[in-house]
Amino acid sequence: MDTVIVQLPESRREPAPAGPSHRPARPLRTARPAGPAPAARPALLHLGPGEVAGFGRGEPGRPAAVPLTDRGVARRAGEITAAEDYWRLSNFSGTATYVVENLEGAGEHVKVAPGRLGAPVPFEFSRVLLPALGEPVSFKVFAPQHAYLDGGPGPDGGEPTVSPFALDPTSKYFLVLLALCEPRLRSPSAALVPGATEVVSRLRALPACRELTRSAVNYHIDYLVATKLRLRESPEESPEAAARGGGKREELVALALRFDLVREEHLALLPPRRGC
Repeated sequence: MDTVIVQLPESRREPAPAGPSHRPARPLRTARPAGPAPAARPALLHLGPGEVAGFGRGEPGRPAAVPLTDRGVARRAGEITAAEDYWRLSNFSGTATYVVENLEGAGEHVKVAPGRLGAPVPFEFSRVLLPALGEPVSFKVFAPQHAYLDGGPGPDGGEPTVSPFALDPTSKYFLVLLALCEPRLRSPSAALVPGATEVVSRLRALPACRELTRSAVNYHIDYLVATKLRLRESPEESPEAAARGGGKREELVALALRFDLVREEHLALLPPRRGC
């Protein structure tokens, strides 16, 4: 089971497993382009519990799993280790502090001091920043298997039930899902599911979504489909499906409403509708 996903920087060499002293990372898997025109998607590195991926410029004959090409970055700058629903960062630098930003928070971040090993990172969406000769270099790390309780322990004191769909109502991906489901939450007979442009327009009034773009919405949709709600198949969007609002979005909305993953009370998270 994948518990951590690393989005590799766009300028990169082909990743390779970590060196012999590390457990090897899984092979690189790239996201499938969506739509009729081939679109470049970020390359993703998937890790399961206990798997390790090093980052840095790499050493001769020993490329880093997460390559960072700026000459101000050490050849072995550090490594990340996947845990059950979080990950750890080790900083191999003797002088540089690394920063991990919470991409869903308002400036929330943690600093990993030089030489710190195994610093736990609790954020579901993170950006790792390293000082460099130019702008700081960065890569993103996602921990999509965050678990949320779905009730207390049983009468026998056993383990509590954990929801199979671990959705965070404070996240942007949840707002995207909510905007997709809104028409049918308000009127079950609504036929069309909003497109990415409509979702951007609906959410743009929220302070956390002022910089939201169509590509970001599509990324959140892919994340929900493949990782959070784990649809067994990502339906191809034929012209007929696109005319109805998109097969992928249709499947996503149907699943979310079937299991009450979004409900009427969640509509309060959206900005007021115009004319209301």
